Amino acid sequence: MSQLLKLEPAWGTCDCFFVTTNEVVAGELRKKYATKAYVVIEANRQSPLKIAKMLWQCMKIVLRERPSAVVSTGAAPGCLVSYLGRLAGARVAWVDSIANVERLSLSGRLVRPIADVFLTQWEDLADAARGIEYLGELT
Repeated sequence: MSQLLKLEPAWGTCDCFFVTTNEVVAGELRKKYATKAYVVIEANRQSPLKIAKMLWQCMKIVLRERPSAVVSTGAAPGCLVSYLGRLAGARVAWVDSIANVERLSLSGRLVRPIADVFLTQWEDLADAARGIEYLGELT
């Protein structure tokens, strides 16, 4: 979430909402930005039943909010909201986590085909032919 917050100048004036897996983070976002912040269950590919519950939670959020754009810096909730948002007509911008040094994250690899903008924070991972751009790091 800290990397996403570094992009505030790009979305700071927009009507936005957040999706996180942490209630404390959600509370801080609500307080700082006076906006909606939803909490979904923590899950990964080793827990398919939890992923199914997360998918259901994300579906309800996207249907309620009807985003025109989705911006994510990774992980399962970002991946799911990106796909659901795209199905609802939203544009998708993905910024792969700086933690992924040698290859794109699994979520990033899944989202890349549907992303309008796909950014990596490692110059070596950029690939113009595949639509993966490097514009710098979020530090």
